Amino acid sequence: MTKLTRCAVAGLMLALSGAAPPELAAYRDLNRNGVMDPYENPALPVDARVDDLLARMTPEEKAGQLLHGTLPGHGSAIGASTSGYDLDKARAMIADQHVSSFITRLVMPPAQFAEQNNAVQKLAEATRLGIPATISTDPRHHFHATAGASTHGGGFSQWPETLAFAAIGDPALVRRFGDAARREYRAVGIHMALSPQADIGSEPRWPRITATFGSDPATVSRLAGAYVEGFQGGPSGVTRDGVATVVKHWVGYGAAPEGHDGHNFYGRAVSMTDAEFEKHVAAFDGAFAARAAGVMPTYVIVRGPRLKGAALEPVGAGFSKQLLNDLLRREKGYGGLIISDWAITRDCDAACTAPDASNPQLPGSIGMPWGVEHLSVTERFAKGLEAGLDQFGGVDDPAPILAVMREGKVDAARIDASVRRILRLKFELGLFENPFVDPVRAEAVLGDPGVRAQADAAQRAGQVLLRNQGALLPLRRGARLWLHGVDADAARAAGFQVVGKPEEADAALVRTATPFETLHPHHFFGSRQHEGRLDFRPGDADTKTIAAAARHVPVIVAVEMDRPAILTALLPHSRALLVTFGASDAALLDVVQGVAKPRGKLPFDLPRSMEDVGKHRGGDDCCAQFRRGEGLQL
Repeated sequence: MTKLTRCAVAGLMLALSGAAPPELAAYRDLNRNGVMDPYENPALPVDARVDDLLARMTPEEKAGQLLHGTLPGHGSAIGASTSGYDLDKARAMIADQHVSSFITRLVMPPAQFAEQNNAVQKLAEATRLGIPATISTDPRHHFHATAGASTHGGGFSQWPETLAFAAIGDPALVRRFGDAARREYRAVGIHMALSPQADIGSEPRWPRITATFGSDPATVSRLAGAYVEGFQGGPSGVTRDGVATVVKHWVGYGAAPEGHDGHNFYGRAVSMTDAEFEKHVAAFDGAFAARAAGVMPTYVIVRGPRLKGAALEPVGAGFSKQLLNDLLRREKGYGGLIISDWAITRDCDAACTAPDASNPQLPGSIGMPWGVEHLSVTERFAKGLEAGLDQFGGVDDPAPILAVMREGKVDAARIDASVRRILRLKFELGLFENPFVDPVRAEAVLGDPGVRAQADAAQRAGQVLLRNQGALLPLRRGARLWLHGVDADAARAAGFQVVGKPEEADAALVRTATPFETLHPHHFFGSRQHEGRLDFRPGDADTKTIAAAARHVPVIVAVEMDRPAILTALLPHSRALLVTFGASDAALLDVVQGVAKPRGKLPFDLPRSMEDVGKHRGGDDCCAQFRRGEGLQL
């Protein structure tokens, strides 16, 4: 009896018993051989399907699975296109290089985005085994966006930064956000979130603190776990309609010296004590308990801590057997996917190490092989696999992995173990049954007014009230406002009168943001990241504006904090101080008027001065201007 006949008999028996056979109805002949092979049979256990598919794969097809490429976009070197994918280039990656995992950086309206992802799945469907594509993304639901780390636009609901969730401190809210984001991602054909960040924001100058849950390890752990549960569809791992989460960056990334980020040559190493390292490790526990589908190691070389009495090898975490195999796999018992951060096997040339105005670092010079610069590219792949990596991010050329396999530098069983994890996740997500999405439904899901209302409410609740002298807030409806950095139409819509001079107003409302410097303007990431100082100074334009307005009228200052700001220079001139972590003008005005209540507490310390900044180690300093956990009621 053939496999097809056996399946037909099984379907007939189910029908006669009164049970519908949806699994058989969903059968797709992916290899087009007219037979329902075990890997195509939804009724079989996932492990059996993975075993069957793995046995059918060539070395080239296996090597391609170990790559997590970037879907090419028209007109963008890093895929960040608004006009669609370059499908000819995508076809070559899928059909010739056998890549089946990709990050998307496309920004398009929901229906068009869904259509573009469907086009990618059609290319995958046409391959020899029909292995569907897994499509991932950096965060898309927040206000701040930095090339290569996050994006926004395209109709996704706009929630505050994760720092706002830390300020609110409610895991249930984080789960609701994750659930809403999960539905939006799946509606447009995205299956994997390269988030959350379980990094501790222990260095206040670090540019990526905005995407963390603050500086307290227990809070980070609790909320990162809730994030994973919301995105994946439950507390026990990814569900069929879930989005696989990749928690990052294992481990120690947030301790960046002077805030210099590990994407850059000048930020490639961090130093910490054993006790500090233990806090950074503990911050991941909640995500592990929720069975995060993936882990992404940090770029940086971690110096100082000892594991089982041995110093850490001075290499980036993606090459560290101590951090991946010994600590993550063995001690923490983690069994999911380990995906490297992008471009760790690429060379870091002169434009990467020391760019200048005549030779700036462009995308072609991005490489983060920290600690293994002396190795060949093939040797870097071998070392990463030996350390415990399953996939290499930002790579679409399997030649080095094939060389590793041919030369026997990595055992065949080791390659199979990684391919197995990658395939298993595709089966768990239901992609072998149907990777396609409905563009019309995508438009409806991303336009859900209920979700937008929840996101708007979170923008309001996540604000922190630090000062309210003389009960200045809330302002009465109809009050006369002088504005700086706030849209006048939004203020009028909120019921305020907008005046042209401070002396004509009942109060002034000024929006500003944490100061920063561009210390490394020729580095690709350094030119885009907020580095350097955090302090408002008397000579700054916004400080002078606030001081001038304060001579005539009470001033309300709202500071958008992507990093902890030093407010010392603003205190003599402000009667009310609000902190926002991603909020529209409408959300701010609702809090100013008392229509909405700020529920936030500071998720990190605010230093008194730049001299004190170096003393801050994850909120343990004694001399903060405002302490983590401070926040007034309105």
